Amino acid sequence: MSQYPKTSALMARGTEFLGSEYAILCGAMSWVSERNLVSAISNAGSFGVIACGAMTPELLDAEIAATKALTDKPFGVNLITMHPQLFDLIEVCGRHGVGHVVLAGGIPPKGSVEAIKAFGAKVIVFAPTLALAKKLLRSGGDALVIEGSEAGGHIGPVSTSVLAQEMLPELAEDYLVFVAGGIGRGEAIAGYLEMGAVGVQLGTRFACATESIAHPDFKKAFFRAGARDAVASVQVDPRLPVIPVRALKNKGTELFTAKQREVAGLLDSEAVEMAEAQLQIEHYWAGALRRAVIDGDIENGSLMAGQSVGMVKREEPVADIIAELMAECESALSRR
Repeated sequence: MSQYPKTSALMARGTEFLGSEYAILCGAMSWVSERNLVSAISNAGSFGVIACGAMTPELLDAEIAATKALTDKPFGVNLITMHPQLFDLIEVCGRHGVGHVVLAGGIPPKGSVEAIKAFGAKVIVFAPTLALAKKLLRSGGDALVIEGSEAGGHIGPVSTSVLAQEMLPELAEDYLVFVAGGIGRGEAIAGYLEMGAVGVQLGTRFACATESIAHPDFKKAFFRAGARDAVASVQVDPRLPVIPVRALKNKGTELFTAKQREVAGLLDSEAVEMAEAQLQIEHYWAGALRRAVIDGDIENGSLMAGQSVGMVKREEPVADIIAELMAECESALSRR
């Protein structure tokens, strides 16, 4: 008998799809969602996801192998669609028999979904609009994550609550939809499950878990922060369609604005093509995030965080975070 009968009933389609006990995905956070955190989340009954980010195929190969050594539970791999070696990364996932691949950061390039399905894996996609969601799901996506602007990292312009109201009534009956962005407590999970979601995705709540390798100073910055400290980056040049990034405001936020001006200047002088310009921006984020997460440079690095950061008050084991979320959700559903 489940400890959380009402929640488990509403998550049933999600848990069957993921193969986990709870339909709670951990959002892929570059440098944070690595073997230690991913395996801890999967071992605690939820679903960890490796953030491939800017990794080479060789690095991803080692990371998947190391994660498999720490857990025999299911976990996924998040791949960025604009990665220049995307198909090599997909091949690495295939060699390891990865069961779920998340394609993030843009529309999946031609043949990528088919390449993943060829080795039997499920494909999870992101979509910021209902029309694109329907297209991606019809084109082979097995599940959808709708992520609102409250989330940390790369974000769209619409809030989670509005996206959920737009998309869940249209999609939830026929497709598997997970909701993400700004979720910090179980009561919110209960609301989205009742609207038809099969599960949720959280990142910020897990970033400062005991098992997270993030630098102590990175974690302390989260503990001090409130919701309004997590701000979205500003686009400097309309020709450079940079997806906004939500992070804690610091000197690094200003450095990113300067980086955009630098890249826009390279575009002006035709020194780089648009694809290369966007890749430079992505590499900037990967480096800035590493400075904060690994080196603890919380002034110049990127402190990517969602607006739920105000609910992150202390370091806790992953299992405790998940148990608290599930208990809060079950309690909320029981009061209905």
